[in-house]
Amino acid sequence: MKSTVLACTISLLLASTTYSYAQESTYNNTDFAIASVKVTHNTDFDVTVWQMNVKGTAGLTTPTKVGQLDGAQVLGYVFPTNLKSADVGFSESDGIVALALTSHPDFDDTPLWDENSDSIFDNDGIVWHPHWVVLIEDKRVEGGLSVKQFKKAANTVVLPPTNPGMPMYMDSPGYPVKTSESTIKVVVPDYRINNKTDFSFDGVTAFMKVNTSNADLPMLGVYEVFSVASGDLSLPYRVQQ
Repeated sequence: MKSTVLACTISLLLASTTYSYAQESTYNNTDFAIASVKVTHNTDFDVTVWQMNVKGTAGLTTPTKVGQLDGAQVLGYVFPTNLKSADVGFSESDGIVALALTSHPDFDDTPLWDENSDSIFDNDGIVWHPHWVVLIEDKRVEGGLSVKQFKKAANTVVLPPTNPGMPMYMDSPGYPVKTSESTIKVVVPDYRINNKTDFSFDGVTAFMKVNTSNADLPMLGVYEVFSVASGDLSLPYRVQQ
């Protein structure tokens, strides 16, 4: 019930912010204009394939490097879902569980993975890669959303062992991400989502920023929403079997 109310609140925020701020971003182009989204369950391999099609070239546009972590820019193709936080390895928590495919050249938050295969594990943040996050309503930023944080001293919060070590509900699961022409897709093993293969989802493209200097702003906030597949973040899509 709480997640339903939150989704309704967020959808209203998205409706108001998409048009208010869309014209201000240099990234708001056809590479982030969603044409369709789908998640397909493959029983031969017990995986789900998450796919987003855009009107331009998926993954072609990447963020401009700013040279530091504070203010670092992040672009994302995001799949909000009705999965529970425990389904992806977090402790129980309110919010919207989302799979975000991101690029950010100023930092690397996938310390276990070498996405560009150069034997250096901390230099490939610009390569499109996945994160599980828990999103919450956050009126401090124009996009109305942020990744849920917690105090470092909190001993009740459980994160997956593949988390990047930040005090946020964020994981770096290492799933393979593929871009090809207008499509970006990622493959998720069933056992990594608690074998849940019948869930609802949506598609969002967004611009985010990292904050490490201002206690009045979130550590990772959504500053602009470019496109929402459903138009209202109602999570109307279901996994195709």
